[in-house]
Amino acid sequence: MKSYVKEPIYLDNHVCVVNKPAGLPTQPRPSGGESLEGDIKAWIKQKFHKPGNVFLTPVHRLDLPVSGLVLFARTSKSLSRLQAQMRERKIRKTYFARVEGRLKEKEGCLRHFISHGSRRAQIVSQEQGKEAVLSYRVIKEWKDQTLLELELHTGRYHQIRAQLSFMGHPIRGDVKYGAKTQGDHIDLHHGKLIFFHPISQEEITVESLPPF
Repeated sequence: MKSYVKEPIYLDNHVCVVNKPAGLPTQPRPSGGESLEGDIKAWIKQKFHKPGNVFLTPVHRLDLPVSGLVLFARTSKSLSRLQAQMRERKIRKTYFARVEGRLKEKEGCLRHFISHGSRRAQIVSQEQGKEAVLSYRVIKEWKDQTLLELELHTGRYHQIRAQLSFMGHPIRGDVKYGAKTQGDHIDLHHGKLIFFHPISQEEITVESLPPF
């Protein structure tokens, strides 16, 4: 994992948005080690000279090999309200993915049913899984790769990775889901986050360019 800027790109007394690098866990692991949450807690503690523990809890998480925006709550009230926005699908998340191959359709909507076990998701029948929906749009094409913009309409486990793989276009580097290319990360980045501020109710938009 490359070094990264260990400070938020959006911060106030209630919320915090941080750009997570691929390879860094969102939350601390039971075995210990560095995490995004731990790094930002330490940054806040030092920056504002805060004594004692710092309240900071992620509203959502990103997989270890995925980069991009993570939304944190800085108070329990903010956490409760932002979690309600997640449940009500008021928070909009846009991802960028560089996939293998070229798509016939330049934009569309994918609707599948997903089940997961043993750290991997799979597409199953309607009776066996939960609905997973996303929209995609082609941004750029190369000879045998495509850059996609993706908007999630549901938030299932490994949803983007499983659905793109099922299409026959796994994300570059994602060998778990059938990619031929291999690396220490996958080319999936959470690049745009829109949410309503938990106190003012103002619509907040935060963006981050993909590193690939």
